[in-house]
Amino acid sequence: MRSTTFARWRRPVALLLGLGLLGPLAVTSVATSAAGATSGEASTTVYYPARAGWTTTNVHYGVTGGAWTTVPGVAMAPACDGWLSRTLPLGTATGAQLTFNNGSGTWDNNGGRNYAVGAGVVVVKDGAVTTGTSPCATTPDPEPTPTPTETPAGAATLYYATTWTAPKIHFNTTTAAWTTAPGKAMEAACTGWFRFTIDLGAATGGKVVFTNGSGTWDNNGGKDYAYGPGISTVKNGALTANATDPCPPVVPEVPDTTAPSVPSGLTVTGTGIGLTASWTASTDDTAVAGYTVTRTGGAGTVARDVTGTSATDANLLENTAYSYSVIAFDAAGNRSAASTTASRTTGTQPTTPPATTGEPLGGDPREDSIYFVMTARFNDGDATNNRGGSMHVKSGNAANDDPMFRGDFEGIVDKLDYIKGLGFSAIWITPVVLNRSDYDFHGYHGWDFYRVDPRLESEGASYQDLIDAAHAKGIKIYQDVVYNHSSRWGAEGLFTPTVYGARDAQWSWYYDQPVAGKEYDPLEEDADGSTYNGDLWSSTQPAGQNCASWGVPVGYSAEGYRTYSCQWPNATSGMFPSNLYHPCWIGNWEGKDAQDCWIHEDLADFNTENEQVQDYLIGAYNKYIDMGVDGFRIDTAVHIPRVTWNRVFLPAIQEHAVATHGEKGKDFYVFGEVAQFVHDKWNRGSVNHSAPFYTWDERKEYSLDDVVAAAEQFQYENLMGPANQPTSTNATLVGNTYHAPDHSKASGMNIIDMRMHMNFDDASNAFWSGKDSDDVTNDATYNTVYVDSHDYGPGKSQTRFAGGTDAWAENMSLMWTFRGIPTLYYGSEIEFQAGKKIDCGPTCPLATTGRAYYGDHLAGTVVANDFGVVTSATGAVATTLQQPLVKHVQRLNQIRRAIPALQKGQYSTEGVSGGIAYKKRFTEGSVDSFVLVAVSGSATFSGIPNGTYVDAVTGDRKVVTGGSLAVSVSGKGNMRAYVLELPGNPAPGKVGEAGPYLR
Repeated sequence: MRSTTFARWRRPVALLLGLGLLGPLAVTSVATSAAGATSGEASTTVYYPARAGWTTTNVHYGVTGGAWTTVPGVAMAPACDGWLSRTLPLGTATGAQLTFNNGSGTWDNNGGRNYAVGAGVVVVKDGAVTTGTSPCATTPDPEPTPTPTETPAGAATLYYATTWTAPKIHFNTTTAAWTTAPGKAMEAACTGWFRFTIDLGAATGGKVVFTNGSGTWDNNGGKDYAYGPGISTVKNGALTANATDPCPPVVPEVPDTTAPSVPSGLTVTGTGIGLTASWTASTDDTAVAGYTVTRTGGAGTVARDVTGTSATDANLLENTAYSYSVIAFDAAGNRSAASTTASRTTGTQPTTPPATTGEPLGGDPREDSIYFVMTARFNDGDATNNRGGSMHVKSGNAANDDPMFRGDFEGIVDKLDYIKGLGFSAIWITPVVLNRSDYDFHGYHGWDFYRVDPRLESEGASYQDLIDAAHAKGIKIYQDVVYNHSSRWGAEGLFTPTVYGARDAQWSWYYDQPVAGKEYDPLEEDADGSTYNGDLWSSTQPAGQNCASWGVPVGYSAEGYRTYSCQWPNATSGMFPSNLYHPCWIGNWEGKDAQDCWIHEDLADFNTENEQVQDYLIGAYNKYIDMGVDGFRIDTAVHIPRVTWNRVFLPAIQEHAVATHGEKGKDFYVFGEVAQFVHDKWNRGSVNHSAPFYTWDERKEYSLDDVVAAAEQFQYENLMGPANQPTSTNATLVGNTYHAPDHSKASGMNIIDMRMHMNFDDASNAFWSGKDSDDVTNDATYNTVYVDSHDYGPGKSQTRFAGGTDAWAENMSLMWTFRGIPTLYYGSEIEFQAGKKIDCGPTCPLATTGRAYYGDHLAGTVVANDFGVVTSATGAVATTLQQPLVKHVQRLNQIRRAIPALQKGQYSTEGVSGGIAYKKRFTEGSVDSFVLVAVSGSATFSGIPNGTYVDAVTGDRKVVTGGSLAVSVSGKGNMRAYVLELPGNPAPGKVGEAGPYLR
């Protein structure tokens, strides 16, 4: 779905502490006993520090496999100075999940993850759990510090990072008393830093605090800072000893006055009304930053900057001459002379494939394979829309010259032939709606659902242009959509919250002066990457808003800023109207509150049972259906009740698609993220939170009131439990015979195959796990199947799959031949960022994660004349296309496209002996396709039709006369696909050329 670590919009992290916004509030749970453990029971004794301002501290918990206590939980009691404790009974359980609260709406739930503890003594402090030793245990007095044998000499230089204009330092040493308050003035050292040097004499160090001279202090939360000799830095509440000087002498840079070399080898190619200009890379004494491509002809002259060595223009005028020239430039602004001019005349608008602007391609989605890209991280076609945001420096992205918004639609258009050359005929792209947060490149912080984010679009490469260009190459576009939540700043056109703010001496830098009529525009960034926020705050509470204690001071941040109530959007503050947004935090991820409360503070949870919200979302997404997208991937689908999907949103999608696009609208593909992060068939026994459950329509009538209906459905299905759910044979053969699937009870939502995803650490595990869940899925042949994604790897791993090339090849061979629609996350074809953490929000550079920029591997030109067939390639992309998994996926796509049974067939393992092996058949009209598949090992197929079978991998022919065929396969990732020759349906023979795995 979304990033699990979210940034704050232009907000110092420490402010969250001052505002009391540390944790989500658990609001719906089941009562259990809160009594202490009895003799013989397992228990855990929890110690938790007494917190300033908390008159009561409760622990809200649920033992492993059991229910949670009733909110707010059970009270903790004083244990010793500064500590509270509570002994919790575990019964037969081995551990528990904990959260803490003050009984008044402030929670500590470990950033939404809860605290996992076992039996015995546990200590929870500063977001960490330690075990074994009570903080209240008696400890011996420390040994006296021996007197130094020689007197240390020297000095201590302290650097302090602050926004105060004239900070003072108040200190003592181990041999001298404290200075007179408020201390001594510090000198400005460099931007953001102040400096003071202390003569230690015979001292070894001391204690230090800081003040702005007007009553605001930074004293390390009452503990003071301990310093020693040498350089120490103090920043964000932490002192670093023996630090590197943050303000070293500035060495004058020698100005760069050398321009890059003139681009050479400019050529223009293209067919129809699309042209691609390509050239040889320039050189520079430092580095080439990009190229300005100038196109003349048609409607006039157009110049744009790109970072690669090619640029593609789609939808030009027919039969029109265009000329191109290119200039190289470096980061210092030096520009080369223009290249020689190259020209080409466009042809006529292609008539095939039969899609027009605003019309989907249509066709059975199972015939496609899907390439999943994070648009902002895939390929940069237009550098002018790149934006780093307010976290650009803090995240480390600036140091890598890697703005979070880097890739764009033009970058995808430029590399459509790369994707087609891999063999993919559908692209799943991350959400396109206008986002609003500090770190929103992923697209899941939607603010204006009716507008496309301008950081993704360019002149000549709008979202509509991307859809049309993809369709012109026979490639579908699946758009990621979010119905569950908006950004923390609400949804423009529905409701946007107003927070408390004041442009006083401390906050004038933070709050923009409101300007009448001015709107948020993410392309308009200040020097620090922040954007206009004058529309978000007010010193006067808006009429009708219920945020309590508006503007009342509540404390100070670590930076020394006075903080106030209602200064930040919050689920439970009353800032959001409860008819449009849910006013609670999720406490039990398998409870009803998982459908009715906020997932995270960055994701304001829509009340999707409200008609006004429903109309807003339906109207927004109808716009994109009108544009001709071919399907929706639905984010966080599990957090909306199934009955709401079945009675409101899914019918709206299908009805509008058919009304707008006729027969092609019937093929509109919807696949949902029902996040079931377990290895099992059902999500911890909860059918309401399990992926197969969402593929079914309702089986009884509920209240006409959507809110009541959702509660009734949840309770009814939980009572029915896993054992009483409907079953299906839509994915499986009857013997060797295909049968017409029964979709009369289908919901219309297909699912991401979470069961296989969680088990793809091993292909055999994924195969048998997926097979085990198919009987409770309405039609698993429509499942979207992938190994890893922008969220998780197999087993809910936080890293991209790193099982090795052979394991990848085996997983791919399974995905491309078993039931479902194979899907690949961008770059997996070269094991891009294997083993790297997928997401760490703004706490680390994107370049170090599974969401790194991929465009460097795509530089150059590529031309594909068919799916899986590349006719020419130059530059880095040519090297990329030579990688072993690229060759493997190209051939798998060729084979799958040639055999209907691999695309749409039902399967069976009856009469099949071997590991990953199955028979498949698809019969419809004049098409009858029957295939025997064995992956990574030999297999024997018994009870099969007699006849001639031809292997699509080797071309080997075998004649079966006794109803049995033994297939020999060796090598992990290798496979055999023996196709039965049937009347009017000849086997395709050997498809493609032998490669590193299929041979």
